[in-house]
Amino acid sequence: MKFPPILPIAAVILVGGCGRQVGLEPAPGHGLPMKPQLARATPTFDELLTPPTQARPTRIDELVTRSRPRPADPFDLPPPTGGAAPLGPAASDPGTVPATSTTVPPGE
Repeated sequence: MKFPPILPIAAVILVGGCGRQVGLEPAPGHGLPMKPQLARATPTFDELLTPPTQARPTRIDELVTRSRPRPADPFDLPPPTGGAAPLGPAASDPGTVPATSTTVPPGE
């Protein structure tokens, strides 16, 4: 049975991705970042890696906890015309609109 050459390459990549996970610590010769000006103490690695609440707010998936019928709305009234669409713009009369319009070329 002949294996395609991609399988050994994929296996090496997958095995190489498995590694020992250790706690974070600064590189040799380096320390933690400088203390922010308004902070009381220098933040630790865990504090630096934890996003603030503003960056990851808690999500509420269930917006409606109880299903109830909506109360009657006293302001939900039909239009005074009985729902018919208006005939046209209120300020224009179809007989006064010119058939052709004159345009002014730009720059004049």
